[in-house]
Amino acid sequence: MAGISRGTSPAPSNASVDPLATLASLPGVADSVDAVRKGVDRVYGHRIMRRRSNEVSSEAALRGARGSAALSGADWALEEVRRRTDFGVEGEPRTVGAALRLTAEAGQLLSVWRQSPLRVLARLHLVAAGGAAADDTVGRPRLPGEPVDEPLVELALPDADEVAGRLDGLSRLLLAGTEAPAPVVAAVVHGELLALRPFASHNGLVARAAERIVLVGSGLDPKSICPAEVGHAELGRAAYLAALEGYVSGTPEGVAAWIAHCGRAVELGVRESTAVCEALQRGAA
Repeated sequence: MAGISRGTSPAPSNASVDPLATLASLPGVADSVDAVRKGVDRVYGHRIMRRRSNEVSSEAALRGARGSAALSGADWALEEVRRRTDFGVEGEPRTVGAALRLTAEAGQLLSVWRQSPLRVLARLHLVAAGGAAADDTVGRPRLPGEPVDEPLVELALPDADEVAGRLDGLSRLLLAGTEAPAPVVAAVVHGELLALRPFASHNGLVARAAERIVLVGSGLDPKSICPAEVGHAELGRAAYLAALEGYVSGTPEGVAAWIAHCGRAVELGVRESTAVCEALQRGAA
């Protein structure tokens, strides 16, 4: 698994028009991408991965779901997430349950993502809202005048027409292919979904699940053992929202800082899974 090729998507048919690849040249982004690739390669080279990769993947999924739920206001201890089964339709249990369902679902949607990212996003929202009473806002982008329940993200909310246009544009970019490294593409998908908040609820959870799908589907993290959600939670909600503000600003500095923030989150996810590998190795000894 050569780090130079890991996580790079197929080139577009018209290589001169590749906005995502342009972002890779922003100051500091190349260093961030390089650090991510080196970290991912190291954990994939751990001896435990040769024999017990499924266990590492399962643990990464659990820890990733815990981290994503924490960023959405349900900051439970890992062992509580592990032992609980009463994920209701309200409050923090609902949030944790949605995060767990999304993490389980993400790995099943890789082939669909390559054909229709918008279908996958709709499916992710449907899965996240699975414990709630069904209504016609679930599984589709919001319409004009429909409210959004995303209290932890207080940025200005784009109107429904802008959401539809930008989602379509994002989908077209992804389907066209890009030479941009996977960490850049994942950060843009994550940031764009958080900025738009296209659904009536669960947008943060969906955005982080989509980031996971890009990282896995690109080939950077094929076994899904590098949970960026862990890193985002460890860096903290305040830093997360500050970096998001930079992305929304659209300035080169702000976008680069968001990409670097997301890259650091992946590095911390790598560190988490490396610790899991070390713990499994000690137990095996």
